[in-house]
Amino acid sequence: MTIKSKYTGYLLNSILVISGVTGLFFLISCSKSKNTASSDKIVIAKAYDKELYLEDIKKNIPAGTSKKDSTAILQSYIQNWLQKQVVLKLAEDNLNDDLKNFDDQLEEYRNSLLAYAYEREYVREKLDTTISAEEIENYYNEHADNFQLKDNILKCIYFKVPKNVPKLDRIRVLYKSEKEKEKQIVQEFCYQYATDYYFNETEWLLFDDLLKKAPISTYDKEQYLKNNRFIEVADSTSIYFINIKGFKIKESLSPLNFETDNIRNLIINKRKLDIINKMEKDAYNNAIKEKDVEILLPKK
Repeated sequence: MTIKSKYTGYLLNSILVISGVTGLFFLISCSKSKNTASSDKIVIAKAYDKELYLEDIKKNIPAGTSKKDSTAILQSYIQNWLQKQVVLKLAEDNLNDDLKNFDDQLEEYRNSLLAYAYEREYVREKLDTTISAEEIENYYNEHADNFQLKDNILKCIYFKVPKNVPKLDRIRVLYKSEKEKEKQIVQEFCYQYATDYYFNETEWLLFDDLLKKAPISTYDKEQYLKNNRFIEVADSTSIYFINIKGFKIKESLSPLNFETDNIRNLIINKRKLDIINKMEKDAYNNAIKEKDVEILLPKK
């Protein structure tokens, strides 16, 4: 008999238990209201030598759940539990002892989780997350080779307006200006008519993000940035205006203010590692001092 034929019949018969699960809604309601200890021992499904208790499911049904939703939760939980037990039985019966022996892996996994939980709490108590601008700048200067741009970036203003807006000819001139008064006029125009706009001209953006907004067509992004300062493009309904204030080509040195958040995270992670390394070293040295640990290899 194949593995499939041996257990498929059992799985189908087991899942038939679900057909009568609707009536458990009443049982759950009563057991919740009475809050009796006996409800913990009510068996609602069996698989081989294992039993599923009403209490195992009750905690997965939020208070106030409707009868219909409770029934659906019950059906799903019981079916998943039965299927899992059948698969585990298949594995238990068909894997050799070597493949079923997970004692070493489980112990190592438990130890890793235990150490990680302690380190996480220890770091949480000891970590100083205050990082000054000077510290960020020093890190940037000392590790400049690590901050090469992977993408083209730019500073710009950008706005999108319908083709039929008024005063468009005037805006075509003013959006190129560096005078604050004329910049303000453009912004007020956009607040009134634009369907999309961006005026933070001091912040670096990915050129690819701008290309997602405006219908710019180019096969050479680097050359396009080098050869275009004021851009006006259109589609069937809108006109897009872009004033490029500055740009940097990929593989050049990334600007500091583009890397600030990245550097802050790098410094924080280094502090975490330093805290953990110091804790482990101090704990080890103290254990040796107290003779709690020792090396028993014979001396040469």
